[in-house]
Amino acid sequence: MSPIVIGFIAFLCVFGAALAGMALRSRLPGHHLEAESRDAIKLATAIIGTLSALALGLLIASAKRSFDDAGTERRTSAARVLLLDRVLAHYGPETQPLRVAVRKAVEARLSAEQGDVDRNVQPAEGFDVEPIQEGLRALTPQTEAQGLLRARAIQVSGDIAEARWLRTETEVGGFPTPFLAVLILWFTLLFASFGLLAPGNGTVVLTLLACALSVSIALVLIIDMDHPYLGFIRISDEPFRTALERMGRP
Repeated sequence: MSPIVIGFIAFLCVFGAALAGMALRSRLPGHHLEAESRDAIKLATAIIGTLSALALGLLIASAKRSFDDAGTERRTSAARVLLLDRVLAHYGPETQPLRVAVRKAVEARLSAEQGDVDRNVQPAEGFDVEPIQEGLRALTPQTEAQGLLRARAIQVSGDIAEARWLRTETEVGGFPTPFLAVLILWFTLLFASFGLLAPGNGTVVLTLLACALSVSIALVLIIDMDHPYLGFIRISDEPFRTALERMGRP
């Protein structure tokens, strides 16, 4: 599900609960909101607030880890692609078609990632190295040095292929839906208690509205950061662009 949809659902639940709490306040008998009752409500909501803060911290830590791992994968893959190009250059002029294929594969990956703006579209699977691996296996080394370079190129291309499929599996994942549903439920209960205890004036309504928007936007950004190749918060493609500039040199 799109982070924006989740954020919209969270906003409706949270702000709707605050308004429902205000409406319920006007219908409750006076003794239901006496000092002792208010203290009990505050204590109960404090527990929920603590749990919500812990759960939100876990989400942030998980999203940050995913974002950092994706950044490491991007830099590592770019370095491996550049290394593969240099190994092929040292092998000899007969690898020029393979070097061109490597460059085109990098350009294709960058172009595909520019198009991955819709979360309903499958993410680009990354650097398609399988045709290049077939070309490497078809090489016939004439010297021992070429044999070593061919083996090194096959090893590097295998590392690139592994990173490609690891990326694909990572993008399929995400935060568990039950976890997000429980977190939204906790925020809903919190805001319902805020509305129940607060006077129903315009200042309070605007304050609760701003807080509900803040919570919803925070959820959208955290969930979006957990998918670093898609959405608003995306890792930079500068490592591959830098590698592309350095490829093809003698």
